[in-house]
Amino acid sequence: MKRKWLAIVLAGFLANCPQSSQAAPLDPSIAADDWQAYKDRFLDRGGRIIDDANGNISHSEGQGYGLLLSVLADSQPDFELIWAFTRTELLLRDDGLVAWKWSPGARPHVTDINNATDGDILIAYALGLAGQRWNRADYLRAGAGIARAILKHVVVEHAGQTLLLPGASGFAAGERKDGPVINPSYWIFEAFPVLEQLAPSPEWQKLRSDGLALMKSLRFGPRQLPADWVSMASPAVPAAGFPAEFGYNALRIPLYLVRGGVSDRELMAQFQRGMADPAGGTAIVDLLSGTAKERLNDPGYRIVNHILACVMNRSKLPADVKEFTPTLYYPSTLHLLGLSYVAARQPECL
Repeated sequence: MKRKWLAIVLAGFLANCPQSSQAAPLDPSIAADDWQAYKDRFLDRGGRIIDDANGNISHSEGQGYGLLLSVLADSQPDFELIWAFTRTELLLRDDGLVAWKWSPGARPHVTDINNATDGDILIAYALGLAGQRWNRADYLRAGAGIARAILKHVVVEHAGQTLLLPGASGFAAGERKDGPVINPSYWIFEAFPVLEQLAPSPEWQKLRSDGLALMKSLRFGPRQLPADWVSMASPAVPAAGFPAEFGYNALRIPLYLVRGGVSDRELMAQFQRGMADPAGGTAIVDLLSGTAKERLNDPGYRIVNHILACVMNRSKLPADVKEFTPTLYYPSTLHLLGLSYVAARQPECL
């Protein structure tokens, strides 16, 4: 029965995920040396990805990124190590979603049981890819369970749109005066075709199409950029209680768009213009004034704008961006995801 079920799921992947929607390739797209450098820096022996800029905590986002990167590097032993930590230490909720925060200095280690929906999506997506790549029915079953929980608990309809709540608690219309509140960077477009195969539902396509419409419409301030956190009460505005900025969350949106096969040149150009720092690099932007609050020169941040230039103009990546040297967890993760995309889809830019 397991083999029959696995064959059906794998056949669905191959038949129903068109190439334009499959941004994450099946052939390894992360160099072995780059993956080794990443895991030497951020993966501990117990299987947790360490966020070294955030008190050395681990979280569902980091575990999801680690799982995805290990699939893209074709490293099943590392995938299994990361998954073992994730399922035993974070997959603790009764609803099938993943607790988001694990702190090494706390007892118990999970200090916030709420989920983070981007972490759930990354984990389920990576499990789906791993099950496909390594013929593992257990990975596919686990990914399907998380995907179904996402549909049940954090996918909502509001004002004719299909939205992702950032967590199961604290963001819905009934929980905030300005709710529902969303985080646009939680739309991981490349994942939706895989999640649709794991847990078939028309909601995944709605999430993709409505999410793309959101990315085109959420333009605030002089630079016309989305906020990290957005109130979807009419009209959509930067959410109360959060900085009104295009920040560390939102800067990954264009990376997710290109990895997800989105080819809207106007949208790409809008992000490229808006997030660029005139002095070079990428900027964290105050949306009200349009001024740069921070200038980010780490290659892992800068690669996002260089990928946009690559996609639109076939511009080559600068030498320091083409070379991977770990810095901090988050930019290093974006760096590898960016290099993976270019190696698989735009090799002429290397």
